[in-house]
Amino acid sequence: MTNKLFMTTAAAALVAAGLPALAQDCPIKVGVLHSLSGTMAISETTLKDTMLMLIDEQNAKGGLLGCQIEAVVVDPASDWPLFAEKARELLTVHDVDVMFGNWTSVSRKSVLPVIEELNGLLFYPVQYEGEESSKNVFYTGAAPNQQAIPATDYFLEELGVEKFALLGTDYVYPRTTNNILESYLKSKGIPAEDIFVNYTPFGHSDWSKIVADVVALGADGKKVGVISTINGDANVGFYKELAAAAISADDIPVVAFSVGEEELSGLDTSNLVGHLAAWNYFQSAESEANDAFIAAWKAKMGEERVTNDPMEAHFIGFNMWVNAATEAGTTDVDAVRAAMWGQEYPNLTGGTAVMGVNHHLAKPVLIGEIQDDGQFDIISQTTEVPGDAWTDYLPESAVLISDWKDLGCGMYNTETKSCVQIKSNY
Repeated sequence: MTNKLFMTTAAAALVAAGLPALAQDCPIKVGVLHSLSGTMAISETTLKDTMLMLIDEQNAKGGLLGCQIEAVVVDPASDWPLFAEKARELLTVHDVDVMFGNWTSVSRKSVLPVIEELNGLLFYPVQYEGEESSKNVFYTGAAPNQQAIPATDYFLEELGVEKFALLGTDYVYPRTTNNILESYLKSKGIPAEDIFVNYTPFGHSDWSKIVADVVALGADGKKVGVISTINGDANVGFYKELAAAAISADDIPVVAFSVGEEELSGLDTSNLVGHLAAWNYFQSAESEANDAFIAAWKAKMGEERVTNDPMEAHFIGFNMWVNAATEAGTTDVDAVRAAMWGQEYPNLTGGTAVMGVNHHLAKPVLIGEIQDDGQFDIISQTTEVPGDAWTDYLPESAVLISDWKDLGCGMYNTETKSCVQIKSNY
């Protein structure tokens, strides 16, 4: 047993007994596990920069538990198996206390067995497909009931969309999300023949046929809408093809789940005005907390740098982790986990984020309309919605709940009253 493991385990035992904790081993190390190269660098590099800013700010306040915080940055290079190797390196070589990282679900699924084996702790900041709840992960991005379902409702109720093109990158997040959405749309009376589903590889660039297929879907005069789970730099080609085909948001509206301010900053948005994105935060949100966050970000990174939703998720997750470790008196994973349940922290849209016992946050749902400056006009916003680890729209999941506090289970079957062993299909 290493010195650090002994110290944190002993500290946790003392905290549980109501006694003062042992001195924290310094420095406290935070692993940053984001792709800085490859197809996902367009989205993830900013999250690395966000973590460095948050750590610098905390160190300026005096650090944590009497220690300075040290960032340990690695580059998994958009290579999904490499994410697992880098996570193991962070935990066994660098001995990090916590990790913040991943974007794609396939990278998270790669890391999951490693952190569960080694009892690491990961804060995952991006919207995802749900259908998961690990005791070693806190999911600070949106579950489907906090993004995909409300966005679909907006298409149905506000825009009168009658036919749906579900376009995604070919990996677990788009496939599972679209399975949920297909089931949901059918429950709303949309026939199977009015739902077009298509998947493309990471980095896909030739969108002409797919866009033509989407246009053809509306040949009968019914209104078509695109729900996009396209990830990474493939979005550049997709939106360029829409513009080349002269497709406006009035013709065929697109709502994206993985396109925010950072992705739009590299595009000519003049032809994208009116298309939509669904997130839990936009830079254009009006609040004092958001003004302060934007000012700090631009002061550090430059006026041209924008903020986005996963940055807010890291902002909330990091500050909750700091507060949980402070309450626990240690960075020990088990002690911090117990202190995380029920943590509250102000979000950047004027509300309060709350961490549930299912390791998901309560978050508001925002729908934004792309403006010609690459920002979003917020056209719809809810109050905080608790994240649901298991969807109500797949029969096998509707009977499941996650409760790590009282049930000690991420996959509890409410019909059999038993904890099910989680088995990944990926």
